[in-house]
Amino acid sequence: MPESEKWLTLSQAAELLGVHPSTVRLWSDKGLLPVHRTQGKHRRYRCSEVELWAKTASQPLTIEPENVIQHALRRMRFQISESHLEAQLWYQKLDDEARLQYRQSGRVLVQGLANYLTSDGEEAIAEARSIGYEHASRGRRHNLSHIEAVQAFLFFRNILLQAMVAVYQETRIPSGAAWGEMLSRVHAYTDQILLSLLETYQAFENDHR
Repeated sequence: MPESEKWLTLSQAAELLGVHPSTVRLWSDKGLLPVHRTQGKHRRYRCSEVELWAKTASQPLTIEPENVIQHALRRMRFQISESHLEAQLWYQKLDDEARLQYRQSGRVLVQGLANYLTSDGEEAIAEARSIGYEHASRGRRHNLSHIEAVQAFLFFRNILLQAMVAVYQETRIPSGAAWGEMLSRVHAYTDQILLSLLETYQAFENDHR
Protein backbone atom coordinates (compact mmCIF):
# COMPACT_ATOMS: atom_id res chain seq x y z
CA MET A 1 0.00 0.00 0.00
CA PRO A 2 1.42 3.43 -0.93
CA GLU A 3 2.44 5.47 2.11
CA SER A 4 -0.07 8.18 1.18
CA GLU A 5 -2.93 5.64 1.36
CA LYS A 6 -1.94 4.44 4.82
CA TRP A 7 -4.58 4.65 7.53
CA LEU A 8 -3.69 6.40 10.79
CA THR A 9 -5.13 6.10 14.27
CA LEU A 10 -6.06 9.21 16.25
CA SER A 11 -2.72 9.14 18.07
CA GLN A 12 -0.76 8.65 14.85
CA ALA A 13 -2.56 11.55 13.17
CA ALA A 14 -1.84 13.74 16.21
CA GLU A 15 1.85 12.78 16.05
CA LEU A 16 1.99 13.59 12.34
CA LEU A 17 0.38 16.99 12.92
CA GLY A 18 2.45 17.71 16.03
CA VAL A 19 -0.54 18.35 18.29
CA HIS A 20 -2.26 16.65 21.21
CA PRO A 21 -4.77 13.87 20.34
CA SER A 22 -7.56 15.87 21.98
CA THR A 23 -6.91 18.65 19.46
CA VAL A 24 -7.26 16.22 16.55
CA ARG A 25 -10.47 14.91 18.10
CA LEU A 26 -11.83 18.46 18.38
CA TRP A 27 -10.92 19.29 14.77
CA SER A 28 -12.60 16.07 13.64
CA ASP A 29 -15.77 16.69 15.63
CA LYS A 30 -15.96 20.23 14.22
CA GLY A 31 -15.68 18.87 10.69
CA LEU A 32 -12.39 20.65 10.08
CA LEU A 33 -10.23 17.55 9.60
CA PRO A 34 -11.38 14.64 7.37
CA VAL A 35 -12.08 11.57 9.49
CA HIS A 36 -13.41 8.09 8.76
CA ARG A 37 -15.03 5.57 11.10
CA THR A 38 -14.45 1.85 11.35
CA GLN A 39 -17.33 -0.56 11.95
CA GLY A 40 -16.41 -0.33 15.61
CA LYS A 41 -16.82 3.49 15.46
CA HIS A 42 -13.09 4.16 15.88
CA ARG A 43 -11.59 7.19 14.17
CA ARG A 44 -9.24 6.55 11.26
CA TYR A 45 -7.40 9.11 9.13
CA ARG A 46 -6.05 8.70 5.61
CA CYS A 47 -2.40 9.74 5.58
CA SER A 48 -2.71 11.68 2.31
CA GLU A 49 -5.68 13.67 3.63
CA VAL A 50 -3.91 14.52 6.87
CA GLU A 51 -0.78 15.64 5.02
CA LEU A 52 -2.81 17.81 2.63
CA TRP A 53 -4.77 19.29 5.53
CA ALA A 54 -1.55 19.99 7.43
CA LYS A 55 -0.07 21.74 4.38
CA THR A 56 -3.16 23.95 4.08
CA ALA A 57 -3.33 24.63 7.81
CA SER A 58 0.33 25.58 7.98
CA GLN A 59 -0.19 28.47 5.60
CA PRO A 60 -0.06 31.80 7.46
CA LEU A 61 -3.44 32.76 8.87
CA THR A 62 -4.30 36.29 9.85
CA ILE A 63 -6.71 36.51 12.73
CA GLU A 64 -7.73 39.91 13.93
CA PRO A 65 -7.67 40.29 17.73
CA GLU A 66 -11.25 41.55 17.64
CA ASN A 67 -12.46 38.30 16.04
CA VAL A 68 -10.60 36.14 18.54
CA ILE A 69 -12.03 38.16 21.42
CA GLN A 70 -15.59 37.87 20.14
CA HIS A 71 -15.28 34.09 19.78
CA ALA A 72 -13.79 33.85 23.26
CA LEU A 73 -16.57 35.97 24.73
CA ARG A 74 -19.25 33.72 23.23
CA ARG A 75 -17.52 30.66 24.68
CA MET A 76 -17.25 32.27 28.10
CA ARG A 77 -20.97 33.06 28.17
CA PHE A 78 -21.63 29.36 27.66
CA GLN A 79 -19.08 28.20 30.25
CA ILE A 80 -20.01 30.65 33.02
CA SER A 81 -23.17 28.84 34.06
CA GLU A 82 -24.98 29.29 37.33
CA SER A 83 -24.51 25.62 38.24
CA HIS A 84 -20.76 25.89 37.67
CA LEU A 85 -20.54 28.98 39.82
CA GLU A 86 -22.68 27.48 42.57
CA ALA A 87 -19.90 24.99 43.29
CA GLN A 88 -17.53 27.83 44.23
CA LEU A 89 -17.42 28.50 47.98
CA TRP A 90 -16.71 32.22 47.49
CA TYR A 91 -19.78 32.49 45.22
CA GLN A 92 -22.03 30.89 47.82
CA LYS A 93 -21.34 33.80 50.19
CA LEU A 94 -22.76 36.39 47.77
CA ASP A 95 -26.25 37.84 47.54
CA ASP A 96 -28.13 38.06 44.23
CA GLU A 97 -26.82 41.51 43.32
CA ALA A 98 -23.21 40.50 43.99
CA ARG A 99 -23.63 37.29 41.99
CA LEU A 100 -24.82 39.26 38.99
CA GLN A 101 -21.78 41.54 39.24
CA TYR A 102 -19.40 38.59 39.37
CA ARG A 103 -21.06 36.87 36.42
CA GLN A 104 -20.37 40.05 34.46
CA SER A 105 -16.69 39.81 35.43
CA GLY A 106 -16.09 37.46 32.51
CA ARG A 107 -17.17 40.10 30.01
CA VAL A 108 -15.02 42.72 31.73
CA LEU A 109 -11.98 40.43 31.56
CA VAL A 110 -12.46 39.78 27.84
CA GLN A 111 -13.07 43.42 26.97
CA GLY A 112 -10.01 44.38 28.99
CA LEU A 113 -7.98 41.77 27.14
CA ALA A 114 -9.14 43.21 23.83
CA ASN A 115 -7.85 46.62 24.86
CA TYR A 116 -4.62 45.08 26.16
CA LEU A 117 -3.94 43.26 22.89
CA THR A 118 -4.41 46.43 20.85
CA SER A 119 -2.52 48.76 23.19
CA ASP A 120 1.10 49.07 24.16
CA GLY A 121 3.21 50.11 27.11
CA GLU A 122 1.85 52.05 30.05
CA GLU A 123 -1.67 52.39 28.64
CA ALA A 124 -2.08 48.61 28.40
CA ILE A 125 -0.71 48.05 31.91
CA ALA A 126 -2.95 50.77 33.37
CA GLU A 127 -6.00 49.10 31.80
CA ALA A 128 -5.15 45.75 33.39
CA ARG A 129 -4.38 47.25 36.79
CA SER A 130 -7.65 49.18 36.85
CA ILE A 131 -9.51 45.89 36.43
CA GLY A 132 -7.54 44.46 39.35
CA TYR A 133 -8.57 47.44 41.47
CA GLU A 134 -12.23 46.88 40.53
CA HIS A 135 -11.99 43.19 41.47
CA ALA A 136 -10.51 44.09 44.86
CA SER A 137 -13.07 46.82 45.54
CA ARG A 138 -15.94 44.50 44.66
CA GLY A 139 -14.54 41.75 46.86
CA ARG A 140 -14.22 44.11 49.81
CA ARG A 141 -17.77 45.43 49.32
CA HIS A 142 -19.12 41.90 49.49
CA ASN A 143 -16.98 40.80 52.43
CA LEU A 144 -14.68 38.43 50.55
CA SER A 145 -11.25 37.84 52.04
CA HIS A 146 -8.24 38.48 49.81
CA ILE A 147 -7.93 34.70 49.32
CA GLU A 148 -11.57 34.44 48.22
CA ALA A 149 -11.18 37.43 45.90
CA VAL A 150 -8.17 35.76 44.29
CA GLN A 151 -10.14 32.51 43.94
CA ALA A 152 -12.94 34.43 42.21
CA PHE A 153 -10.49 36.07 39.81
CA LEU A 154 -8.73 32.76 39.05
CA PHE A 155 -12.09 31.16 38.26
CA PHE A 156 -12.74 33.68 35.49
CA ARG A 157 -9.11 33.80 34.35
CA ASN A 158 -9.05 30.04 33.81
CA ILE A 159 -12.26 30.17 31.79
CA LEU A 160 -10.71 32.97 29.72
CA LEU A 161 -7.63 30.84 29.02
CA GLN A 162 -9.77 27.84 28.08
CA ALA A 163 -11.84 29.98 25.73
CA MET A 164 -8.76 31.47 24.04
CA VAL A 165 -7.15 28.05 23.55
CA ALA A 166 -10.41 26.68 22.12
CA VAL A 167 -10.60 29.56 19.62
CA TYR A 168 -7.05 28.91 18.44
CA GLN A 169 -7.80 25.20 18.06
CA GLU A 170 -10.97 25.81 16.09
CA THR A 171 -9.22 28.22 13.71
CA ARG A 172 -6.59 25.54 13.03
CA ILE A 173 -3.63 27.61 14.13
CA PRO A 174 -0.77 25.14 14.63
CA SER A 175 0.77 25.19 18.08
CA GLY A 176 4.02 27.11 18.13
CA ALA A 177 4.88 30.77 17.89
CA ALA A 178 1.27 31.95 17.59
CA TRP A 179 0.17 29.97 20.64
CA GLY A 180 3.20 31.07 22.61
CA GLU A 181 2.57 34.72 21.82
CA MET A 182 -1.11 34.42 22.72
CA LEU A 183 -0.44 32.70 26.05
CA SER A 184 2.33 35.15 26.88
CA ARG A 185 0.06 38.15 26.32
CA VAL A 186 -2.86 36.66 28.26
CA HIS A 187 -0.63 35.78 31.22
CA ALA A 188 1.02 39.21 31.20
CA TYR A 189 -2.43 40.82 31.21
CA THR A 190 -3.89 38.64 33.97
CA ASP A 191 -0.71 38.86 36.07
CA GLN A 192 -1.07 42.65 36.20
CA ILE A 193 -4.70 42.27 37.29
CA LEU A 194 -3.77 39.83 40.04
CA LEU A 195 -0.93 42.02 41.34
CA SER A 196 -3.20 45.05 41.41
CA LEU A 197 -5.91 43.08 43.20
CA LEU A 198 -3.52 41.99 45.97
CA GLU A 199 -1.93 45.42 46.31
CA THR A 200 -5.35 47.03 46.64
CA TYR A 201 -6.40 44.59 49.35
CA GLN A 202 -3.18 45.30 51.22
CA ALA A 203 -3.78 49.04 50.93
CA PHE A 204 -7.31 48.66 52.30
CA GLU A 205 -6.03 46.65 55.25
CA ASN A 206 -3.28 49.18 56.01
CA ASP A 207 -5.82 52.01 56.00
CA HIS A 208 -7.96 50.24 58.61
CA ARG A 209 -5.19 49.44 61.09
